[in-house]
Amino acid sequence: METWTKAQALKAFEEFVSPGKLKTYQMLGMEIVPARREGSRLWDKDGKSYINCRSSGGVFNLGHRPPEILAALTRALETLDLGDHLLLSEWRARLAKRLAELTPGDIQYTTFGVGGGEAVDLAIKLARGYTRRPGIISAIGGYHGHTGFALATGEDSFKEYFGPLAPGFSQVPFGDLEALEEAVTEETAAVIFETIPATLGIVIPPDDYFPAVRKICDAQGAVLIIDEVQAGLGRTGRFWAIDEYQVAPDILVLGKGLSGALYPMSATCYRPRLQSFFDQHPFVHVSTYGGSELGCAVTLAVLDRLSSPELLGHVNTMAEIFAKGLIRLQLNHPRLLIEVRQKGLMIGLKMCEDRLGILLTSQLAQNGVIAMFAHNDPSVMIIMPPLIVTAEEVEEVLAALAKSFQALEGFLR
Repeated sequence: METWTKAQALKAFEEFVSPGKLKTYQMLGMEIVPARREGSRLWDKDGKSYINCRSSGGVFNLGHRPPEILAALTRALETLDLGDHLLLSEWRARLAKRLAELTPGDIQYTTFGVGGGEAVDLAIKLARGYTRRPGIISAIGGYHGHTGFALATGEDSFKEYFGPLAPGFSQVPFGDLEALEEAVTEETAAVIFETIPATLGIVIPPDDYFPAVRKICDAQGAVLIIDEVQAGLGRTGRFWAIDEYQVAPDILVLGKGLSGALYPMSATCYRPRLQSFFDQHPFVHVSTYGGSELGCAVTLAVLDRLSSPELLGHVNTMAEIFAKGLIRLQLNHPRLLIEVRQKGLMIGLKMCEDRLGILLTSQLAQNGVIAMFAHNDPSVMIIMPPLIVTAEEVEEVLAALAKSFQALEGFLR
């Protein structure tokens, strides 16, 4: 393909995409225009190599351009296209069957979308349609997307310019069972939480939290929606993060990692009792590109890889290497790094000041690591490498963190 120079790409981005975003990237020292990409790495157009520890929230769980997923897409292109969303589909049926085999509890049915926000919107529509109730409760500082109902569950910084939003939405502090019990009433259609809220700063819930959330929902007849767009699909060392708490949701929302970084796909998976609403209204929700047949072929290959015991074992082994290195990092910088939050390869580094998240983002980029601070708690640096990251690459990331923290010490002095 014809390529531009980096200067040409930056100029066109500024002129035709977003000058505000370019200015922000320049401020962060992240004027990165990806060219070559492979595995856990990408290369800027100027040739500099970076380990991707952002992974776009899980899109790159299998790295950049994973060969086996590329092969699945190439094979599918020989016989398939998008498919017609109003016709029956063998490939949507195949993928839905596979998800029913993998998802927690008795979840059986799936409706497909393109992005996580769309999947969350559908989950909320289904909860309201099934219960005939208006109330939706989410976590303060949580994040479920930028589309209509999904936006209404999130923080003011994302939604304050777009009101009035849909009524019936309220929030409680994540982890506060007393506040949740008081908020959930006979008017509550659903409670929606991320298993581990990433944008809040990788907040790890206590072991008894989700079992209690399940009981509170059951007591009032509310639907429990669990968002595993970022935490699911092997990220925590289990295939589903919610399995850590031995709880089965009524609706499970998936996205990002289903794509294999090659074809957009999201899924809203739900228990049989909720299907009764769609039995009465089978065409009340449609998505033109949701569950495209090409995408289904890709996602089937993705699920086979991500659910393999070998890959999950690798995730846990890499997580142990990270854990040991992060202990050293905290011992060397106790004033700066006040808490390490980790489940598998989902890691949050809580620092002593909000401004340090921005500074660390910039320092890591200078040292060859792409990572980003948590939007709803900028004192936390999020580290989420591809699940295929190697031991050598983990050590590179740890070395970059050590060097970057040393620079932050100098900055504070």
